Amino acid sequence: MSLTVSDVDLFEAARPRLGAIAYRLLGSAGEAEDAVQETFLRWQAADRAAIEVPEAWLTKVLTNLCLNQLTSARARRETYVGQWLPEPLLAGDPLLGPAETVEQRESVSMAVLTLMERLSPNERAVYVLRQAFDYPHREIAEILDITEAASQQIFHRAKQHVADGRTRTAVDEAAARRIVEEFLAAATSGRTEPLVKLLTGDAIAVGDGGGKVPAKASPFTGAVAVAKFLRGLFKPAEHKRAMVGGRPDVYADLANGEPAVVAVVDGRVVGVMVLEVTPEGVTAVRSAINPDKLERATTRWNAADHGEPLLQGW
Repeated sequence: MSLTVSDVDLFEAARPRLGAIAYRLLGSAGEAEDAVQETFLRWQAADRAAIEVPEAWLTKVLTNLCLNQLTSARARRETYVGQWLPEPLLAGDPLLGPAETVEQRESVSMAVLTLMERLSPNERAVYVLRQAFDYPHREIAEILDITEAASQQIFHRAKQHVADGRTRTAVDEAAARRIVEEFLAAATSGRTEPLVKLLTGDAIAVGDGGGKVPAKASPFTGAVAVAKFLRGLFKPAEHKRAMVGGRPDVYADLANGEPAVVAVVDGRVVGVMVLEVTPEGVTAVRSAINPDKLERATTRWNAADHGEPLLQGW
């Protein structure tokens, strides 16, 4: 069926919400945009006159496409080289979606997106729709073809799986810059002691190179181990520069609502290190260095002015 201007406008009004749901479900910007585009094609082919509530219909189609995608994604991640991390999104990316409430901000953090990998596809869908978008259980039940009671039970179970008992520190751009500045000063000091002071005792460091950039196959755990790793990582060396294609400039930014160290070589983002900050200190350092997961970040980066780097030609 041909689309009217009204049909297109209705879908475009829903696109930001659909994209934000899909990214939270899939952890991949590219896969999220593919799911949104497939939803549009199904909207185009549907008997739209028979659709009573277009928003609910679009959400149901999008969610079920993502559930199918999650099943195959789990199989791919079993063969993924090294640690898998969600694709980082820099500040202002529309796929981040709403950020008015603590729940909405938490749901898109690298920490929670990583924890959601523990969930079954249905648990993940219920958690995202309820926690991040405040859908009532009645509507979630209709979207997933389950009972309202089952939706409530699944949500309760999912929250238990995702909860890690930490209170994360919400930051704005200015606070993120201060945190990154302090972190970089410690990391480039050549000593472990300043880093240990910034880290919690149970801190972890995880790197996702996807087999394309060297990264340790298992996380570093404990403040001392993480500090030693970071001290070595931030020690300049020609082989590191060769690996990323030049001397990186290092900036402070926000990624998924958290302070981030962004390394850029000739306008190309080559690494995003996301810091999970709690009142006790930095409890996780998650580094995305797989170039496949940095293409969108590069596009976003080059669309804005970021001022002078904190470290130039490192």
